[in-house]
Amino acid sequence: MTTSLSNAVAHQLAANLNQVRDRIAAACQRVGRSADDVTLIAVTKYAPLEWVRGLIELGVADLGESRPQQLIARAAELPSSVRWHQIGHLQRNKAESLLPVVARIHSVDSMRLMEQLAKSAQQRGCRPRILLEVNVTDEASKDGFAASDLVAAWPAILEQTSLEIDGLMTMAPLGDTAENARPAFRGLRELRDRLVEMSSGRIALPQLSMGMSGDFEVALEEGATFVRVGSGLFEGLPAE
Repeated sequence: MTTSLSNAVAHQLAANLNQVRDRIAAACQRVGRSADDVTLIAVTKYAPLEWVRGLIELGVADLGESRPQQLIARAAELPSSVRWHQIGHLQRNKAESLLPVVARIHSVDSMRLMEQLAKSAQQRGCRPRILLEVNVTDEASKDGFAASDLVAAWPAILEQTSLEIDGLMTMAPLGDTAENARPAFRGLRELRDRLVEMSSGRIALPQLSMGMSGDFEVALEEGATFVRVGSGLFEGLPAE
């Protein structure tokens, strides 16, 4: 696979990616973590396909999309080695179509969606990996389980065997500084620890998907294993 990027665009894309990777490494070093334990998900929803191909050539293996239709369409055009992550709100009627192509669904935000995914998984004979989206800050404008509702539903969720519940995801509130997001990230980590304790060894929830271009370093300091970076990878590139 070769791209048709200009030298200037290719150089800027590589510089942006290196800067993001350096920031990931520095944040992990500050808290005694290994950057090898972190997966960078390149959020490509607004990026031209050639830019996405350029990232793949630079070694990015995990791509995130918000819209299922675009994820499916791009998966058909890009190498099968790409690991696709559904990171946006997912309607129940779109759930089944994602299963053949997606590595993880980060945005399972209700029992009804979980039940639909479990039904589709049983029909297809697969066991998809999912993350449960939590509205840690109880913002009316955000999707996701309220933390208290997830705790209450946890015994029933533990009985779900058709899905691999791999961890939790959250969206931090918008703020003037990245530091404003820390309580949300810390809250997700503490909720994960509580749910694991309630599981009595039945589930580990190893993944925490949190942090975007403006706040991923704080998320890493609080335990993120997936960071979802879009604009930080495409800064300085020409608009279409």
